[in-house]
Amino acid sequence: MEELHSETQQTEPEPSPKIIGLTGGIGSGKTTVARFIEELGFPVYYSDDRAKTIVNDDKDLQIRIKELLGEQSYDKNGLYDRKFVADKVFNNKELLQKLNEIIHPAVRIDFENWVQKQTKYLVFKETALLFELKLNRQCYKSLLVTAEDNIRTKRVMDRDQKTYREVETIMEKQMPEKDKIKIADCVIYNNTNLEDLKEQTEKIVFSIE
Repeated sequence: MEELHSETQQTEPEPSPKIIGLTGGIGSGKTTVARFIEELGFPVYYSDDRAKTIVNDDKDLQIRIKELLGEQSYDKNGLYDRKFVADKVFNNKELLQKLNEIIHPAVRIDFENWVQKQTKYLVFKETALLFELKLNRQCYKSLLVTAEDNIRTKRVMDRDQKTYREVETIMEKQMPEKDKIKIADCVIYNNTNLEDLKEQTEKIVFSIE
């Protein structure tokens, strides 16, 4: 009688996707590049958008934010009052840091859970504060979208109906573009048109190994 041999097959664990940090200052076109990346078939995690959801859904965060900034941090409908919070922390670095220490760990956990569900070899984490919070250290590569200051200023003025001085004040609060360019692994220069921007995005994304 022929003996049957059973072989235990061990399946190799799926390789973790490489995380690419995607960032850019106000008016740079970061969100447009993120959409192009999605069109190329790669998933993008929008940190700022997720943060807006988390601060409304997480009851523990709500309590801690109210303790830090006051009951007015949430409106009469119980929703996070972004304008009130922004005004409160805009010129107060210490308060902003404390707020970030509340929100960002929750976003990090949410991101890690999201990554586990992805199947592509590259995933992109879109965040405005990639370098400021040193989140690039947790990424395989960093991708910066940038543009000349005058171009960024005009875009934001046209988009948000802000004055030149209002945009200038926001930009002064952000890390200078020249410093970001020095740190970034890949840079997309968004100074011309959408066609050029899309071509640059495709070229850089598919060059990442």
